[in-house]
Amino acid sequence: MVSKKIKLATKKEIEEIKSLFLEHYPNSLTELNYNNIYELLVAVMLSAQCTDKRVNIITPALFKAYPTPIELANANLDEVKSYIKSCSFFNNKAKNLIKMAQSVVENYNGEIPQDTKELVKLAGVGQKTANVVMIEYTGANLMAVDTHVFRVAHRLGLSDDKTAIKTEETLSKKFKTDLHRLHQAMVLFGRYRCKAVKPECEECFMKKHCRTSESFKV
Repeated sequence: MVSKKIKLATKKEIEEIKSLFLEHYPNSLTELNYNNIYELLVAVMLSAQCTDKRVNIITPALFKAYPTPIELANANLDEVKSYIKSCSFFNNKAKNLIKMAQSVVENYNGEIPQDTKELVKLAGVGQKTANVVMIEYTGANLMAVDTHVFRVAHRLGLSDDKTAIKTEETLSKKFKTDLHRLHQAMVLFGRYRCKAVKPECEECFMKKHCRTSESFKV
């Protein structure tokens, strides 16, 4: 069975979509709670396959126990697991958090690097996580594609790519500027309006540009 190919947005439509996102989400920020780049990185790592709401419940006690990478680098694995056990894939995440902190202490003098290429060298930090940290903390002109951005990009005809990485490349080329704001706008739009199940289509400000009502998942 051949899947139906979506009609990609024209250059004019892309500009209209971009303008609408920036208009409706002018000051969009992450919903993760943090006080510094270390806390942001940990929160983003925990948020993979887990809701921001759940992460925000977990992190206060975690950050109190391990306020800097030094404490986390020397942490007991089982104790870290006990703090994040209500988070999905907590076993692997606990191991990666400790390894990440150890690398930060050993290779970066205990300071989280503010560079995508350096961030991805850390355990448990892929390109999406690194980009999200740079977008949120430094306002870097980068795009990050999670399941929400992937779904929205396909429904609006911005991309027909099969992977998150390819979708990221496509969106970066098409939007060019304001990528940090557009990333978070698309996350919030996908999370609360253009949902995977029962999207709120009737009053949607993107209704004119929507290609499909099907769900697309990373």
